[in-house]
Amino acid sequence: MTDLEIHQQLQNALDHFKDPETARPLSKTGQVTDWVIADGYGKCTLRLTSFIRPIETEVVERLKAFLQSQVPGLKSIEVRVDGFERPAQPLGTIGLTAKAVIAVAAGKGGVGKSTLATAMALSLEKLGAKVGLMDADIYGPSVPHILGLEGRPQIADSKIQPILSGTMPVMSMGFLIDRDQAVAWRGPMLNGSITQFLRDTAWGDLDYLIIDMPPGTGDVAITLSQLIPLTGAVIVCTPQEVALLDAGKAISMFEKTKIPILGVVENMSGFTDPESGKTFDIFGRGGARQKADQIAAPFLGEVPIQMSVRSESDQGRLADALKDPRVSRPFEDVSRALVRAITARIAADPLAKISLPVLG
Repeated sequence: MTDLEIHQQLQNALDHFKDPETARPLSKTGQVTDWVIADGYGKCTLRLTSFIRPIETEVVERLKAFLQSQVPGLKSIEVRVDGFERPAQPLGTIGLTAKAVIAVAAGKGGVGKSTLATAMALSLEKLGAKVGLMDADIYGPSVPHILGLEGRPQIADSKIQPILSGTMPVMSMGFLIDRDQAVAWRGPMLNGSITQFLRDTAWGDLDYLIIDMPPGTGDVAITLSQLIPLTGAVIVCTPQEVALLDAGKAISMFEKTKIPILGVVENMSGFTDPESGKTFDIFGRGGARQKADQIAAPFLGEVPIQMSVRSESDQGRLADALKDPRVSRPFEDVSRALVRAITARIAADPLAKISLPVLG
């Protein structure tokens, strides 16, 4: 087989490999460029957006294996990754531009939901995505404390300027009230604040907006479902039975509002003694995976109890704690699993995601 024939077969094969972000064939999006074929050896460039950056290694390996299987005369293929911009389109009628909006929820408090939501946002950004974090826990906003953020958001060009954690925009009721001030709001005021956070904050062009939901099953989910097409929800629970029962209530709430369940995370899943190396299942183990199986949702992973996460979060230094690869690994694994779940949903139903422009 000549190099020209190999090149033509490679181009034809791209008709059957879909861009994970849009579910369109790569042959139609123009994302594979710079072909070089010599003596049966191939090289090309795969252009991926920051939305896919957290799982780019997996996408490259899948593409290489696919092309190798489709073109028998191909001896090997080298795929270089390059980036390109595919801007997010406005969601709903509020002007928010984000490619995916994920609600992180739990049926009860005390399961580490806010810490996990914050760590997921930081991890997605560390893995190359453009991320925003919205603390929708109006009654108990803890994200500013976890990140060590202070100050009052300013207004510029009629937009609320979020507080930055590094380069990540963050918005929370915690920036607008004194630390010990109680928020005693009924439904309309609560819903109004959520609307304002989404509509009037200068989020910029995001790949992922992570929303830390209030614990329990309140009406914030209903408000969100009416404002924007949520990509889905991540359910956080501990392995113990009572937490799983409450997680079931949260799942039911999202099902009633027709918000897809993107997956379940088991938090506080075991503790490994740093001195002895022995692991203790303080709250049990495996319950969240069973819950995910029951509702036919992806299991996104287990996050163990880590003393540094607790201590650094208490001091407002979670971002610093996640600089340690041993600490950050489970959060990055969960974040990658979340991106896989989103892309799997897009592949199954491309209309579930807003239409995106083709690479120009």
